[in-house]
Amino acid sequence: MSAIPEVSQSTFQADVLASEQPVLVDFWAPWCGPCKMLAPVIEEVAGSLAGKASFVKLNTDENPNIAAQYGISGIPTLILFKGGEVVDRIVGFVPKSAITSMISKHLVTA
Repeated sequence: MSAIPEVSQSTFQADVLASEQPVLVDFWAPWCGPCKMLAPVIEEVAGSLAGKASFVKLNTDENPNIAAQYGISGIPTLILFKGGEVVDRIVGFVPKSAITSMISKHLVTA
């Protein structure tokens, strides 16, 4: 079981768009091999950036409207939201360093 919480059509607004922190949304599906390979990488990044950014997963099979709304044509797709807006995206399997650097450049440094 993943440590990354799931969001859905009903919780997307509150959990992602209204979040105070940047939120990385992992658009995935249960049948997607690269998605399964990426899950532990995202969990590692989530652990290292705990408290600085939020991490959620969205099953594209169960939430096709949201996937369509954000133009998801291939999975896995990672979209970073900040202030309710899309600020960055990565499509496909990438190493931990690529995900960390994408998020880090959008974090507010105090």
